[in-house]
Amino acid sequence: MSPTNTVLLVIDVQKGLDDNTSFHGGHRNNPQIEHAISTLLTLFRTRNLPIFHVKHNSRDPSSTLHPSHPGNAIFPFAVPSPSRPIDEPLYEKSVHSAFIGTSLEADLHARGITRLFVCGFTSNMCVNTTVRMAENLGFEVFVVEDACATFDRVGPDGVLRRAEDVHAYAMSDLHGEFCTVIKASDVQGLLGN
Repeated sequence: MSPTNTVLLVIDVQKGLDDNTSFHGGHRNNPQIEHAISTLLTLFRTRNLPIFHVKHNSRDPSSTLHPSHPGNAIFPFAVPSPSRPIDEPLYEKSVHSAFIGTSLEADLHARGITRLFVCGFTSNMCVNTTVRMAENLGFEVFVVEDACATFDRVGPDGVLRRAEDVHAYAMSDLHGEFCTVIKASDVQGLLGN
Protein backbone atom coordinates (compact mmCIF):
# COMPACT_ATOMS: atom_id res chain seq x y z
CA MET A 1 0.00 0.00 0.00
CA SER A 2 1.40 3.35 -1.03
CA PRO A 3 1.02 6.02 1.64
CA THR A 4 0.99 8.79 -0.98
CA ASN A 5 -2.65 8.08 -1.84
CA THR A 6 -3.75 7.75 1.80
CA VAL A 7 -5.47 10.08 4.27
CA LEU A 8 -6.53 9.89 7.90
CA LEU A 9 -10.14 11.08 8.17
CA VAL A 10 -10.92 12.24 11.73
CA ILE A 11 -14.67 12.58 12.22
CA ASP A 12 -16.42 14.72 14.86
CA VAL A 13 -13.86 14.50 17.66
CA GLN A 14 -15.68 17.19 19.62
CA LYS A 15 -16.14 18.05 23.29
CA GLY A 16 -19.90 17.53 23.06
CA LEU A 17 -19.23 13.82 22.58
CA ASP A 18 -17.41 13.35 25.86
CA ASP A 19 -18.29 10.33 28.00
CA ASN A 20 -21.57 10.57 29.95
CA THR A 21 -23.04 13.22 27.67
CA SER A 22 -26.73 12.71 28.41
CA PHE A 23 -27.83 14.34 25.14
CA HIS A 24 -26.21 11.53 23.16
CA GLY A 25 -27.20 8.62 25.40
CA GLY A 26 -24.99 8.84 28.48
CA HIS A 27 -22.49 5.99 28.66
CA ARG A 28 -19.84 5.94 25.91
CA ASN A 29 -17.75 2.91 24.98
CA ASN A 30 -14.01 2.94 24.39
CA PRO A 31 -12.50 5.16 27.09
CA GLN A 32 -9.14 4.78 25.26
CA ILE A 33 -10.34 6.54 22.10
CA GLU A 34 -8.36 9.69 22.90
CA HIS A 35 -5.11 7.73 23.12
CA ALA A 36 -5.84 5.78 19.92
CA ILE A 37 -6.67 8.90 17.91
CA SER A 38 -3.64 10.76 19.31
CA THR A 39 -1.44 7.85 18.24
CA LEU A 40 -2.87 7.95 14.71
CA LEU A 41 -2.43 11.72 14.48
CA THR A 42 1.22 11.40 15.54
CA LEU A 43 1.84 8.60 13.05
CA PHE A 44 0.38 10.54 10.10
CA ARG A 45 2.08 13.79 11.10
CA THR A 46 5.45 12.08 11.54
CA ARG A 47 5.13 10.58 8.06
CA ASN A 48 3.94 13.92 6.66
CA LEU A 49 0.69 12.36 5.44
CA PRO A 50 -2.57 14.29 5.10
CA ILE A 51 -5.15 14.35 7.88
CA PHE A 52 -8.61 15.61 6.99
CA HIS A 53 -10.66 16.75 9.98
CA VAL A 54 -14.47 16.81 10.06
CA LYS A 55 -16.59 18.81 12.49
CA HIS A 56 -20.33 18.45 13.03
CA ASN A 57 -22.37 21.64 13.39
CA SER A 58 -25.75 20.40 14.55
CA ARG A 59 -28.82 22.27 13.39
CA ASP A 60 -30.57 21.35 16.67
CA PRO A 61 -30.07 24.24 19.14
CA SER A 62 -30.34 21.82 22.09
CA SER A 63 -27.51 19.60 20.79
CA THR A 64 -24.10 19.70 22.45
CA LEU A 65 -22.73 19.94 18.89
CA HIS A 66 -24.67 23.08 17.95
CA PRO A 67 -22.26 25.93 17.05
CA SER A 68 -23.60 28.00 19.97
CA HIS A 69 -22.62 25.30 22.47
CA PRO A 70 -19.07 24.87 23.92
CA GLY A 71 -19.33 21.17 23.03
CA ASN A 72 -19.05 22.11 19.36
CA ALA A 73 -15.30 22.67 19.84
CA ILE A 74 -12.83 20.02 18.77
CA PHE A 75 -11.05 18.24 21.62
CA PRO A 76 -7.64 19.90 22.13
CA PHE A 77 -5.76 16.65 21.39
CA ALA A 78 -7.39 16.46 17.94
CA VAL A 79 -7.26 20.08 16.74
CA PRO A 80 -5.85 20.43 13.21
CA SER A 81 -2.20 21.41 13.28
CA PRO A 82 -1.83 25.13 12.44
CA SER A 83 1.59 24.40 10.95
CA ARG A 84 0.02 22.09 8.32
CA PRO A 85 -2.97 24.03 6.91
CA ILE A 86 -2.78 22.37 3.48
CA ASP A 87 -2.38 18.87 4.90
CA GLU A 88 -4.92 19.26 7.73
CA PRO A 89 -8.03 20.95 6.36
CA LEU A 90 -11.24 21.15 8.38
CA TYR A 91 -14.59 20.23 6.81
CA GLU A 92 -17.72 21.43 8.58
CA LYS A 93 -20.98 19.57 8.06
CA SER A 94 -24.51 19.62 9.44
CA VAL A 95 -25.58 16.10 8.39
CA HIS A 96 -24.22 12.62 9.13
CA SER A 97 -22.06 12.25 6.02
CA ALA A 98 -18.83 14.21 5.67
CA PHE A 99 -19.39 14.13 1.90
CA ILE A 100 -22.67 16.09 1.91
CA GLY A 101 -22.37 19.87 1.72
CA THR A 102 -18.54 19.83 1.77
CA SER A 103 -15.74 19.71 -0.79
CA LEU A 104 -14.34 16.50 0.75
CA GLU A 105 -14.87 14.24 -2.26
CA ALA A 106 -13.47 16.78 -4.74
CA ASP A 107 -10.47 17.47 -2.49
CA LEU A 108 -9.69 13.76 -2.11
CA HIS A 109 -9.82 13.28 -5.89
CA ALA A 110 -7.74 16.43 -6.52
CA ARG A 111 -4.98 15.03 -4.32
CA GLY A 112 -5.13 11.54 -5.82
CA ILE A 113 -6.27 10.01 -2.54
CA THR A 114 -7.92 6.62 -2.90
CA ARG A 115 -7.50 5.12 0.60
CA LEU A 116 -9.08 6.41 3.78
CA PHE A 117 -8.28 5.46 7.35
CA VAL A 118 -11.30 6.58 9.37
CA CYS A 119 -11.68 7.27 13.09
CA GLY A 120 -13.91 9.32 15.37
CA PHE A 121 -17.48 9.69 16.57
CA THR A 122 -19.94 8.06 16.46
CA SER A 123 -19.47 4.52 15.24
CA ASN A 124 -23.10 4.00 14.28
CA MET A 125 -23.90 7.49 13.02
CA CYS A 126 -21.44 9.86 11.29
CA VAL A 127 -18.57 7.35 11.01
CA ASN A 128 -20.95 4.73 9.61
CA THR A 129 -22.66 7.07 7.14
CA THR A 130 -19.39 8.57 5.90
CA VAL A 131 -17.77 5.15 5.46
CA ARG A 132 -20.72 3.79 3.47
CA MET A 133 -20.67 6.80 1.17
CA ALA A 134 -16.88 6.64 0.78
CA GLU A 135 -17.08 3.04 -0.38
CA ASN A 136 -19.99 3.84 -2.70
CA LEU A 137 -17.87 6.63 -4.20
CA GLY A 138 -15.06 4.17 -4.95
CA PHE A 139 -12.64 4.78 -2.09
CA GLU A 140 -10.85 1.96 -0.26
CA VAL A 141 -11.77 2.40 3.39
CA PHE A 142 -10.23 1.16 6.63
CA VAL A 143 -12.10 1.86 9.88
CA VAL A 144 -9.88 1.95 12.96
CA GLU A 145 -12.37 0.45 15.40
CA ASP A 146 -10.48 1.19 18.61
CA ALA A 147 -10.27 4.83 17.49
CA CYS A 148 -14.08 5.06 17.20
CA ALA A 149 -16.77 5.25 19.86
CA THR A 150 -20.49 5.59 20.39
CA PHE A 151 -23.12 5.84 23.13
CA ASP A 152 -25.90 3.77 24.65
CA ARG A 153 -29.02 3.75 22.47
CA VAL A 154 -32.63 2.85 23.14
CA GLY A 155 -34.12 0.91 20.26
CA PRO A 156 -37.62 1.25 18.84
CA ASP A 157 -38.58 -1.66 21.10
CA GLY A 158 -37.67 0.41 24.16
CA VAL A 159 -34.69 -1.81 25.01
CA LEU A 160 -31.44 -0.12 26.05
CA ARG A 161 -28.48 -1.23 23.95
CA ARG A 162 -25.11 -0.72 25.61
CA ALA A 163 -22.58 1.40 23.74
CA GLU A 164 -20.21 -1.55 23.50
CA ASP A 165 -22.89 -3.55 21.65
CA VAL A 166 -23.95 -0.65 19.41
CA HIS A 167 -20.29 -0.15 18.45
CA ALA A 168 -19.79 -3.87 17.75
CA TYR A 169 -22.93 -3.99 15.59
CA ALA A 170 -21.82 -0.92 13.65
CA MET A 171 -18.39 -2.43 12.97
CA SER A 172 -19.97 -5.77 11.98
CA ASP A 173 -22.32 -4.04 9.54
CA LEU A 174 -19.44 -2.19 7.86
CA HIS A 175 -16.70 -4.84 7.77
CA GLY A 176 -16.30 -6.74 4.53
CA GLU A 177 -19.06 -4.82 2.76
CA PHE A 178 -18.08 -1.16 3.02
CA CYS A 179 -14.61 -1.30 4.56
CA THR A 180 -12.01 -3.33 6.38
CA VAL A 181 -12.20 -2.91 10.14
CA ILE A 182 -8.77 -2.81 11.78
CA LYS A 183 -7.06 -1.83 15.04
CA ALA A 184 -4.87 1.23 15.55
CA SER A 185 -1.90 -1.10 15.96
CA ASP A 186 -2.45 -2.34 12.37
CA VAL A 187 -2.17 1.06 10.71
CA GLN A 188 1.61 1.46 10.71
CA GLY A 189 2.07 -1.91 9.04
CA LEU A 190 -0.54 -1.09 6.40
CA LEU A 191 1.19 2.21 5.62
CA GLY A 192 4.46 0.36 4.95
CA ASN A 193 7.95 1.79 5.40
